Amino acid sequence: MAESGIDRIAAAFAVARGEGRAALMPYLMGGFPDMATSAAVIDAYADTGADLIELGVPYSDPLADGPVIHAAATTALAAGARFEGVLGLCERVADHVPVLPMVYANVVLTLGAERFAAALADAGAAGAIIPDLPREEDPSVAAALIERGLAPIGFVSPTTSPERLAGIARDAVGFTYVVSLAGVTGERANLPPELDEMVAAVKRESAAPAAVGFGIGTPEQAAAVGAIADGVIIGTRLVRAVADAADAGAAVDAVSGFMADTRTAL
Repeated sequence: MAESGIDRIAAAFAVARGEGRAALMPYLMGGFPDMATSAAVIDAYADTGADLIELGVPYSDPLADGPVIHAAATTALAAGARFEGVLGLCERVADHVPVLPMVYANVVLTLGAERFAAALADAGAAGAIIPDLPREEDPSVAAALIERGLAPIGFVSPTTSPERLAGIARDAVGFTYVVSLAGVTGERANLPPELDEMVAAVKRESAAPAAVGFGIGTPEQAAAVGAIADGVIIGTRLVRAVADAADAGAAVDAVSGFMADTRTAL
């Protein structure tokens, strides 16, 4: 029997743990700046040591994302990127690296829970990250994912109450996504001092790993986060590298170099 997506996520974290480091989870915006470049970038992630990959599905009103990722989504949509096409990127590398599409709720609810979960399963995804759909608001989505062996990823942030944090951590499937700071995605000069306690609180309540995202922009910051968390999620810094590149080859070189430096730091 083939491994479920949930099992593949657990195995990825276990491999990283066995190597004495946090798992590295880079993000890319699917279809940015075009589908060919994003295909080259996701291949580069798989080739340069990504333990898991967060694959952004472009959306017109990405409320959790800062200006760099928002601009990338706008460009991708203008270039014709759509949910089905972005899932093709997932299929490219899903046999080698667990991929978790990051999808806003409007896309999910337009398809319906069953069609959404089936599409992810068909593309080989390991789970889904839906930042604006808490599990209790529509339990059918998480249920449809879990039924297919896919992980619905829960979020905690600095504004999450201790009681709610405990509940999300206890119910975690795959891992808990720890948002390091209040606000939208983007690089920050410093990580918040309360991050240590937030990660520790998640770990106290959950057997599932805790992975930290938002605000991590350098290999040194990744190493600092990796010292307290089970996983490190890096988004804006890598999307900016693709945005600044002259062509697909330059984008691959830029993200590959950053990934190599970050793996070394971890």
